[in-house]
Order: sequence, then C-alpha cells, then structure tokens
Amino acid sequence: MAKAVGTSAERARARTKSSIREYVEALVLAIVLTVVIRGLVIQAFRIPTGSMEDTLLVGDFLFVNKMVYGSEIDIGFSGNRLLYYRFPEIRHPRVGDIIVFRYPDDPARDFIKRCVAVGGQTVEIRDKVLYVDGHPREEPYVVHKDPRVLPRETNQRDNYGPFVVPQHQLFMMGDNRDNSQDSRFWGALPENLVKGKAMILYWSWDAERRLPRLNRIFHPIG
Repeated sequence: MAKAVGTSAERARARTKSSIREYVEALVLAIVLTVVIRGLVIQAFRIPTGSMEDTLLVGDFLFVNKMVYGSEIDIGFSGNRLLYYRFPEIRHPRVGDIIVFRYPDDPARDFIKRCVAVGGQTVEIRDKVLYVDGHPREEPYVVHKDPRVLPRETNQRDNYGPFVVPQHQLFMMGDNRDNSQDSRFWGALPENLVKGKAMILYWSWDAERRLPRLNRIFHPIG
C-alpha cells in the first residue's frame, strides 16, 4: 500500500513538472516568435511629433512592413553590434513611400518621413514648391502652416538646392513642410539605414481630447 501511494505521488510530481515544462516551452516559443516577427516581418511604431501632419498625427500607432526593403537581423549589446545581416529586398524604396529609418546623426533614434527623390535625381525647392529634375511635384498631402517664405540666406527650409541625390541614397521630407527636420537639414539618407515601409494605422489617440480617433483605426498609409 505504501508503495502505491509513493507511486501516485511520483506521478503527480511528474505531471506537475510536465505542465511547468509545457508552460516554459510555450513562453519561450512566444518570445522567439515575437522577436522574429518584430525583427523580420512587422514592427509597431508610434508617431511622436507633427512633422508628418496631416498624413500622420501625433498619437498615431502604425505597423511597419520590414520585409519590403529587406528585413534585418541586428543583434547587439551595450551599443556594440555583434551580428548584422540584411535579407534581399522585395523592391527598392520608391518616391512617395513613407519610410521608417535610423536617423543618420543618431542611428539609435527612428524617424519617419516621405521619400521625395531617389539616387540620381535633382532636388530643388523654390519658395516652398518642390521641384524634382526641374519639374514641380504635385503633392496634395503637403501642408504649410507658416505663411512666411524664408530666404535662402537665412534658412534653407523654403529655398533649397539644386542638389543631386547620390546613388543608393534617398531624399526624405516631412509632409508638414514648415515643421520637419529632414534631408534639407541633415542631407540624403543612405539606403542601409532604412528599416521599413509604413503600412497601416492600428490605433490613434488624441491626447488633448483624451479620446481615440476611431476614424483612423485600420486606415492604410500612403
């Protein structure tokens, strides 16, 4: 009889250990899948500034497609990169794409802007109007909230170039042209700093009204 009780207790302990192991394995698998999906497929991103208004608003939350330009494996520790590899891209960045990228002056920070020109194209801004290869660009998404036109001698915000974008680089600008730190001020963006293409909004929060912007949820970005 004592032997039977001992056997029953051992079985109970074995079942407990098996359950714990299953939970641990499920947790590890969930972490691995999260890391893989975040690193290789999609990544969540929050809009912290108004530089892309009115296309993207402060408080918008979006998903970024990391596969289209080539997903990255980027492993590091304490600021030191241990392993880096970029998979083949599906396509090159195109004019009009809204792109999340590492800020060239501080790669630890992520920026989001619109690509307005690619390598080999000539960019010029005349009195707030963007010209690419000598032709004015139609940009219905652009807003100008400052009525002033700043002269080239004091600021290159409204009058810039002409500038030929180097090969394998992109010229990035915010849709809120009067309030955007972009390629007009820090130069063209090397393509190897690109992280992904903005895809869709999954949430939007209006901090001033303390209400969600329900009409923006699941809104595609373009």
